[in-house]
Parts: sequence; structure tokens; C-alpha cells
Amino acid sequence: MRIEFWRKAVEDIYHDNAPQQPVARELWKAIKRQNLTKKWLTKIIDEREKNLDDRAYRNINELEAYAENTQSALLYLTLEALGVKDLHADHAASHIGKAQGIVTCLRATLYHASRGKVFLPVDICMLHSVSQEDFIRHKQEQKVKDVIYDVASQAHVHLEHVALEDYLNKIQKADFNIFHPSLHRKSPLLPLQLYIRSWKKTY
Repeated sequence: MRIEFWRKAVEDIYHDNAPQQPVARELWKAIKRQNLTKKWLTKIIDEREKNLDDRAYRNINELEAYAENTQSALLYLTLEALGVKDLHADHAASHIGKAQGIVTCLRATLYHASRGKVFLPVDICMLHSVSQEDFIRHKQEQKVKDVIYDVASQAHVHLEHVALEDYLNKIQKADFNIFHPSLHRKSPLLPLQLYIRSWKKTY
């Protein structure tokens, strides 16, 4: 299993015995060069393994925990690779990772629903009396939109990144209809928006 391969690979890498596999060798070089923290890699592997059962998140906290241990962990490693050691940067990475994880869950809803799966938090769906079947059948009732509103609102709590904000703004303009075509097109203006916000320092 791929998960077991990477679990063993990380252990071997930190014992200076990297597998003869291209990605693992590059990871070994990065770890040696930047002294990357092992626990972040382990958290990513552990969380991915827990997520293999393809079940919906029980609540928003479980979704945020998954995002923290995957998306945020990758950002912590990125900061380390860049030589950034700063509590404020780590704090921002935590919020950005959680927001990114929530937005990724929202983005993937249409794809997963078309395959008969729904991963949105069960507690929020139950709060609005929405079933998984409602998403699978692409129902666009107000109660379905209310679920998306609640999940998107939680992402706003952590929001620090323009690309995520762009998607969340689109959700709002689509009246929280997760199936609206506008949510599944890439924005051609995003690079320009990133440049302008970087220039204005408004991230």
C-alpha cells in the first residue's frame, strides 16, 4: 500500500537510508538541506491513512483537524524549507491551511456527488435536515444552500489568502448553490488579482 511505503520511507530517510525512489530521494535531500521536521510528514501520512475509509466528516472540527494535519502541515514544511522561523508565520499557516482544506472540500463536492459520495460535515447537514442524497441528486433547495453557507462561513474565519477568498466570493454570488457552473471555472484574472494584492500588500 502506498501509505505504508511512505511511512517506511520517512522512517528510513530520517535514519539516512533513503529508498531508491526519485521523490523519496528528493525529499531526503530537502530534509538534509533544510532540517525539516519529521512530525509534519508523519501527520500528513497518518491523516491520509485515517481518511482512506471515504466517510463524511462527522463535524466541522473533524474537517478542520484534517486540514490542519495535511494542508497546514505542508505549509509548515514550506516555511521550514524557506528558512522561515516565526511564530506569526506559523499562526498564519495554520489558518490558511484550515481555510484551504475547507475550500477544497467545497470545491470537490460536485465531483464527489457525481460519484455518489458526500464528505461535507454530517452535523451541519443534520442541522439543516439535508441528506447526502440531496447533494447526489444536485438539489438546489434553500436548506442545501444553508449547509454550504455554514461551511463557507467557517473558512472565512481562517481566511488569509486571496485565491481562497476568490472562490468563497463566487459561492456567495452564486447564492451558495454549490452546483452553479461559475464555481467550476478557473478565474483568468486570478494571477492579476494576486499581483495587485501583492503590490498593495493587502493579503
